Amino acid sequence: MSQPAMINRYKWYELIGIYAGILLFLTFVLAPFVEGFLVSLKPLSQLFSSPYRFIPENGSFAAYRTMWTSVPGFGWYIFNSFLISGVSTVIVLILVVPAAYAFARFEFRGSGLLLGAFLAVNMFSGAVLLIPLFRLMRSFGFLNTYLAMIVPGVAFLIPSGIWLLRTYMMRIPKELDEAAFVDGASHFYTLRRVILPIAMPGITVVAITTFIGSYAQQFIYALTFNSKTEYMPLPVGLFAYFGRQEVVWNELMAASFVGIAPALVVIFFLQRYLVSGLTAGAVKQ
Repeated sequence: MSQPAMINRYKWYELIGIYAGILLFLTFVLAPFVEGFLVSLKPLSQLFSSPYRFIPENGSFAAYRTMWTSVPGFGWYIFNSFLISGVSTVIVLILVVPAAYAFARFEFRGSGLLLGAFLAVNMFSGAVLLIPLFRLMRSFGFLNTYLAMIVPGVAFLIPSGIWLLRTYMMRIPKELDEAAFVDGASHFYTLRRVILPIAMPGITVVAITTFIGSYAQQFIYALTFNSKTEYMPLPVGLFAYFGRQEVVWNELMAASFVGIAPALVVIFFLQRYLVSGLTAGAVKQ
């Protein structure tokens, strides 16, 4: 006899509590985004009216049309953000994949200490290291270039990528490596032809999380290491728009949503790979 689904084993009042908790959590998470989107639809005169109207009256997408001229170089800011995030993701994957394979398959002296050091790196905020990073970028001649934002981002994203992919690769049976070695394959060949195809869901997860992380941390590095408009990513571009004497809030919200829309589209179409990658390594085959 088949076992009933786990969700059906709860009492009716337990189900109400579970769904109420989920609804409360989603409300706190999504409320700022919903409010920001509604602000982008409101005329500027309604934003400071009393009493405040949550639902816009005579709302329109006019702010989404005017913000392209209100924020000069807006399209270029989006391009810079995706360029920085894309290059950072590629560099992280090139370095993380062999490193995660080495930590997952080989035992060498100091491996545990090194993994602990990688984990400790993620405990430091980028703001704490801004002064030494600035001196380092200046000594390398990276200031006011894309590298000034790519290099620090890559350095802080590699440790978490190694931890995540190493855990996934440890779930892959070692018998596959041993079978390849019996056939005369080298470690590099085994990684390229045997491990990589199986580990693609995990690599996809690392790529998505790295892209999101790089997209989110651009502000602090770009604001400190860059002063040229042509290299400015979207967060700093919107911050410069903030610096005006009068902030046009509906246009600012519209620009923010347009800026994150491409990233949301990428995540939407890759979410099934993200879910499969996070769950595929949960049970060893």
